[in-house]
Amino acid sequence: MRKGFTRRPQRDEPATPGKNYITRSGLERLKDEHQFLLTRERPAVTEVVAWAASNGDRSENADYQYGKRRLRQIDGRIRFLTKRIEAAEVVDPEAPRAGQAATRAFFGATVRYANAAGAERVVSIVGTDEVDLNRNHISWVSPLGRALMKSAAGDSVVLQLPRGTEYLTVLEVCYEAISVEPFREPPGSEASAKGLTRRR
Repeated sequence: MRKGFTRRPQRDEPATPGKNYITRSGLERLKDEHQFLLTRERPAVTEVVAWAASNGDRSENADYQYGKRRLRQIDGRIRFLTKRIEAAEVVDPEAPRAGQAATRAFFGATVRYANAAGAERVVSIVGTDEVDLNRNHISWVSPLGRALMKSAAGDSVVLQLPRGTEYLTVLEVCYEAISVEPFREPPGSEASAKGLTRRR
C-alpha cells in the first residue's frame, strides 16, 4: 500500500481502540476536565471572541484569531474526552481477586521488580489517560506494562526497548489503592482570568 493511502492517527485519538480501562479516580479526573472545559473555559473564550469580533477588522485582529484557534482546541479536547468517558471500563484495583487474578499482574496491579543490576522499582499499571511517571504510573499498553502483564512474583520477564533488551525479575505483585492526581484548573486559563465561579 502506498503511503498516500495510509492514515496517521490524530493527536487526540485514543491510543487503544475499544474499551478504555481506567480506575475510578482516573475517570473522575476526565469528567472534571470535561466539565471545566464545557461550563467554564469554553464560555469564557467565546466571550473573548465575541468581544474581539466587535472591534472591527477580523483579518488583523490577533485576539479574534487566537480566540477562534483556542475554541477549536477546546472543542477537539471536549470531543476526545467525551469518547474516552463513553468508552470507560472502570477497574477497581482494590476489588477482591481470586486464583491467578490475585497473584499475577493485570490492570490495576502494583508491581515491584528488579533489573539485571539489582536496582528495584515499583510501578502501578493504569490506563492510558492516567500515566504519571512522577508517581510511577505506567500504561498497561506501554512496553513495560506489556512485559509485566500476567507475571507473578519470581517470574523473569523480557522488556524490549529501542536501545536493546532488558531482563527483569518480578519481586512482588499486589493490588492496592492507586492515587491519581486530580484535575486542576490550568494556570492562565481564560475562565480564571475572567474570575468565573465554578458551576456544578
